[in-house]
Amino acid sequence: MSRFIVISTSTELVRIATERIVCISSDGNYSTLLQTDGMSRTLTYQLGQLEDMIGDQLGKRDNTFIRVGKSVIINRSYIHYINIPKQRLVLSDLANFNHTVSASKDALKNLKDYIEKEANIK
Repeated sequence: MSRFIVISTSTELVRIATERIVCISSDGNYSTLLQTDGMSRTLTYQLGQLEDMIGDQLGKRDNTFIRVGKSVIINRSYIHYINIPKQRLVLSDLANFNHTVSASKDALKNLKDYIEKEANIK
């Protein structure tokens, strides 16, 4: 059963299944939500506001979405490749889409450590 996030503004409402969200990136006072079908939406929220909204709707303990550095929130289900020296993170479902995100070396190292710990690697 799908879980949904509802994002509402004064003129729009978006209800989207969590598994359809690849990532949300910061664009100043706006954010861009990228979906698995390649469609992107510009939202009139800052990234921190969306992070709080997601936490409120899914629960603070839900770890579907991870903030990577200052500029992007990713859906952990689509983490495919992390390259720390090149500051590159590839999000993919290995069938229909690949999306590359840039992030700081520290943010990617923390993400890599988190994934390794979760998978009991090291």
